[in-house]
Amino acid sequence: MTFGERILQLRKQLKYSQDDLEKLVGTSAPIVGRYERDEIKPSIEVASKLADALGVSMDYLLGKSDSMMLDKKNLQRLEDIENLPENDKQNIFYTIDNLIKAAKLKNIAAL
Repeated sequence: MTFGERILQLRKQLKYSQDDLEKLVGTSAPIVGRYERDEIKPSIEVASKLADALGVSMDYLLGKSDSMMLDKKNLQRLEDIENLPENDKQNIFYTIDNLIKAAKLKNIAAL
């Protein structure tokens, strides 16, 4: 998926018009349309504003990652965990790891 296709897909998922996105980013709707059609590429500053407005990472917009799971909310969660004492971090990740294993086993059993 291209940069423009990702912007278009996310904008539609969020039910934003090009006008809505233009206001959040500080550009014009016709320029947003040109980004979506991959006619032009934004500056780094504008790409960063687009990522913020769409709630994804720059890596996702640029196609370096196909995972939208690392959206702003989940990144904030990881940062919050990172700021905890080491013992708390280990406990949280131990719990997460076990929940992931249980979910994978449940999916395998369902097959």
